[in-house]
This record gives sequence, C-alpha cells and structure tokens, in this order.
Amino acid sequence: MRFIINTLIMVAAVLNFAIFSLAEEGATPMKTEKAILAGGCFWCTESVFKKIHGVIDVLAGYTGGEEKDPNYEEVGSGTTGHVEAIEVTFNPDQASYEEVLNVFWRDIDPTDPGGQFADRGPQYKTAIFYLNDEQKRIAEESKAKLAKSGMFDKPIATQILKAGPFYRAEEYHQDYSEKQPEHYKRYRIGSGREAFVNSKWKSAPTICPLPRKNPGQSKAGGKDLTKLSSMEYKVTQENGTEPPFQNEYWNNHEEGIYVDVVTGEPLFSSVDKFDSGTGWPSFTKPIEPANVIEKEDASHFMQRTEVRSKDGDSHLGHLFGDGPADQGGMRYCINSAALKFIPKKDLEKKGYGQYKKLFEKK
Repeated sequence: MRFIINTLIMVAAVLNFAIFSLAEEGATPMKTEKAILAGGCFWCTESVFKKIHGVIDVLAGYTGGEEKDPNYEEVGSGTTGHVEAIEVTFNPDQASYEEVLNVFWRDIDPTDPGGQFADRGPQYKTAIFYLNDEQKRIAEESKAKLAKSGMFDKPIATQILKAGPFYRAEEYHQDYSEKQPEHYKRYRIGSGREAFVNSKWKSAPTICPLPRKNPGQSKAGGKDLTKLSSMEYKVTQENGTEPPFQNEYWNNHEEGIYVDVVTGEPLFSSVDKFDSGTGWPSFTKPIEPANVIEKEDASHFMQRTEVRSKDGDSHLGHLFGDGPADQGGMRYCINSAALKFIPKKDLEKKGYGQYKKLFEKK
C-alpha cells in the first residue's frame, strides 16, 4: 500500500510539473532592461524613477570604484572612487532607454562637475554607466542633444562610463522617500534640487520628454497614449493649451457628452455647454463631479484652478468664476484636444446608455 501511495504522489508531482511547464511555455515573459545612473544623492533619483511608468524596480547603491562592497561611510568619505547611484529595472516596451535618460536629465544639474546642489565631492558627481554598446550610443546621442538644446550656458559635465559592479546600499537607504517622507521632502527642497528642476524644466517640456503613461483601456474603449495626436498629447500630458477658435468642439452644438480622450471617463454634457466667447468649449458643470479633479495652479505668474480627469490624470483646462449667473456662475474652460465627443445617437452603442436621460424632454 505504501508503494502505491508513493507512486501516486510521484505521478501527481510529474503531472504538476508538466502542467506548470506548459503554462510557462505559453506565457510571454515581460521584457526587462537595466540602467545605472548617478545623479547625486540617490534618495532623490530613486524617488523620481519610482513614479515613472514602465519602471519595475529601483535600487540605491554604489558603483564606479575599485573597492568591493563599500559601505555608506566609506563612499561618503570621497576616497573610494564610488559614486552614489541607482540601478533602474524597466520594461523597454513601456519606457525606452532614451526615455529613462530623459527622466535622469530632468532631475540633475548636468553642468556641475563637483557634485550636485548642496552635496559636494566626487561621490556625488553625475554619470551614465552603460551596460552595452547600444546603451553607450543612445547615451552619447542623448547628451549631445541636450548640449545642443541651448538650455545650459556651461558644458555638460555628466560622464558616460562603462558599467562595473553595482553594490546595493544599506537597507535604510532603500525607498527612503517613503520611509522618511518629511525628512526627504525637507532635504530635497533644502538642497536646492527642487527649485533648480522646477525653474529649468517647467518652461521646456519638449526637451527630454518623459515616458508616456499607459492608463490602460477604459470600459468605454479609451486610447493608449501612443495613439494620441501631438496636440492631444501636448494638452493632456504636458499641460498645454490649444489655440482658441481653432479646435474641434468650441462651436459644436450637437447633443451628446464629452469624455476624456485618454480613458473615456464621462466628463461634460452638451446640456451644460454654453458659448463663452473665448474660443474654447465651456461648461457650467461636469456630468460626473467625481471624475473632475480641481487643483491650484500657480504657473505663468497666475493663480488659477486647474481641472484634470480623475482616472486618466489628463490636463483638461481651467475653472473660472465668470460663467452664467443663473447656472451657478462657473465656467469650465476645456481644451477640445482633451475631449472625445459621443453623439446622443451613439450613447448606447458606445457604452454610455445611462446618459440618454440627460436629453429627455421634461
């Protein structure tokens, strides 16, 4: 009996292994690539990359020196040849190596050869450590592009070096911005990095563009950002503004609803649309208030209220208090490029049947 039981167990194990192997053979493994970057304090660079679509993991560590397994105190002395760095693991189908470098450039002062901001010394110098010839080529082209952009008066000091061993930093340095959020925030501001990044890059969003987010498909069939037109992308992802009177919906009088061009989430209705004379679509209120997020906006030396979509985080436009007084006095001034119009006759077919009641005569 024991022999039979053992035999059955062995057969079950073999079957499980076979099933698992077949499943594995049918699965498509996710592509991954690594990038090693030194941008001064690794708390800051790690934090920035954790927010980027396509990034799978970020490790803080040390690289560039001869000594094996250096610790924080040794590297901090500036005598080991190592720099504080991060190892970024990313999916190249979602964020290319060039886009990863674009994120890197936008968080450093590439003209500083002696460190970064308040952190001085060779252990804080900036560098791109390439892992293969293709990364070297892309890094050199990216650096040359930045140098020719005219953004900086000084030469680009960031070095492009062949990667050597990368040593993981102590555990308390990993995810530091999440473990010590208040201290990290004070450090990032106090070091001068935050002010530099904001002043340098806010006015130049098209140089070194960030990887595009992928919000996925909505229940209404939303788009992948790679399918957006250049104007749709500029408006929704770069907080741009389209020309007045030269956009798709400013003078549209057809009945229907307006949804987020990225995710398809319902935003506004023709019932609440009015002619503001501004040249942009204007609405007195959203049809789903929870889908429209209001944020303070101090850009362009003005104090305004920005409106964004909740699920897609798309920039839509701004909210003003000069709308029709008999309808609440609010004006949602929205870019056509942030919207997709669903005519009343197509609501059921497109999955928005619940909004047909908006157009029923009372």
